[in-house]
Amino acid sequence: MQSIHPYPSIPTSILVPIDFSPSSQAALDAASDLAEHFQAGLVLVNVVPCLSFFALTYAIPDDALRRKMGAHAERLLAKCQLALKARGINSSFSIEFGNDVAGAIIDVAEREHVDMVVISTLGISGWHPLVFGSIAEKVVKLVQCPLLLLHSANPETPSKIPSNRSVEWW
Repeated sequence: MQSIHPYPSIPTSILVPIDFSPSSQAALDAASDLAEHFQAGLVLVNVVPCLSFFALTYAIPDDALRRKMGAHAERLLAKCQLALKARGINSSFSIEFGNDVAGAIIDVAEREHVDMVVISTLGISGWHPLVFGSIAEKVVKLVQCPLLLLHSANPETPSKIPSNRSVEWW
């Protein structure tokens, strides 16, 4: 049974979706600052897409590629976890597999009973939002806890995400 926090507006567990882009690094920076301030734990989540190769009319998932991508994500998230531990922040991570990134983020938020989600507006999805819609937009609409949405600079513009206080996460 989930314990009830005496001040429900103060997060004790914060979920941060990580796709290893500069904007998700900014989200991790912000979430780690919140975690330090409120003495909250962080739950990092990375969603590995299930890529398929098409042969005639059949989609064949490439399990070897998926395992390799999962192992790569695990190494990078473990590095993040070490940096967070050095700052005194408890953290855990989850690697999910699937093409419904927003749905996987929501599933982890519910499974882990997080109090807050911190997500950036731009990730590494490229053309995907033009066809399927923004992952951040879907999370905003579906998540059942408070959410901090960080507006990220458009990668095509010369403005950069400030890195003067940023930890090198990956």
